[in-house]
Amino acid sequence: MSAGGVPSGPPKRRLGCFAVLIALVLAPVGAVLVHAVVPPPITVLMVQRLFEGEGLHVRWRGLNDISPDLVDAVIAAEDARFCEHDGFDFEAIEDAMEDNARGRRVRGGSTISQQTAKNVFLWPGRSWIRKGLEAGYTVLIETVWSKRRIMEVYLNVAEMGPGVYGAEAAARHWFGKSASELTRAEAARLATILPSPREYRAADPGPYVRRRARAIQANMGEVRAQGLSDCTS
Repeated sequence: MSAGGVPSGPPKRRLGCFAVLIALVLAPVGAVLVHAVVPPPITVLMVQRLFEGEGLHVRWRGLNDISPDLVDAVIAAEDARFCEHDGFDFEAIEDAMEDNARGRRVRGGSTISQQTAKNVFLWPGRSWIRKGLEAGYTVLIETVWSKRRIMEVYLNVAEMGPGVYGAEAAARHWFGKSASELTRAEAARLATILPSPREYRAADPGPYVRRRARAIQANMGEVRAQGLSDCTS
């Protein structure tokens, strides 16, 4: 009781809970605002791989220093409607659900925006909690960041080999050159291994990577011709 006989505990507890809720809302917004201009630090996946005994090779490069062919390649391979959607490609999700229901090779419907949100702010896994947070962060980055920034961050944090993250480190690891010097064929190979970068090799690839990379390279021409990567210019 206060001096006047009015309970003071409950209002203080409510105020504390309210402050916690505000902090939980503002923290993600603040992080997204910061990384709209500041390169993200080490990610949860990178830390996990370090504990698993892998190295850490990452070199940030602005999009101007990454071959446009790699942008076309990842759009062709991962998210053809990247410039059109607001973070979620519901058509791709529906197609993936149909394919999976028919027993075909399991595929996902995640956009580049969703993958970026997961890679930068969250942890690997398939729990509903993580997927819910991923959706929230996807809305935030699509609201705050430009499509160009989303692509730039994605190409700097995506896993592209054992302990290798981002286009620059991947280009040097697999091909011994800078990301700005990647050829169309090399860009297509990097895009090919994105779903399973620890299983496949971009250099001296096996039959699957060669076949898939040829298909991606053919689709890269359509990406350029139809302006599907124009939002990253």
